[in-house]
Amino acid sequence: MLAIIGKDIVASLRTLIGGEIKEYTEMMAESREEALERMVKNAESPGANAITDVRFLTSMVMSNSSEILAYGTAVVVIPNQ
Repeated sequence: MLAIIGKDIVASLRTLIGGEIKEYTEMMAESREEALERMVKNAESPGANAITDVRFLTSMVMSNSSEILAYGTAVVVIPNQ
C-alpha cells in the first residue's frame, strides 16, 4: 500500500513536468496482466481451452483512478482427428 502511495506522489510531481508517468504505466501494465489472468481463469472453470475475440477496455472510475477489463469468448477447441 505504501508503495502505491509513493508512486502516486512521484507521479503527481511528474505531471507538473510533463512526459510519460512511468509509475502509472507500470501500474496499468500490472493491471492489464491481472485482468488477463482473471479472464483465463474464468474461461477455464467451465472447461474452455481457448479464448477468441479478446478485447481490453480501459475506463476512468473516478479522479486519479481507472480500471482495465479483459473480455473475450471462451471456447472449446477440438483438434482435427
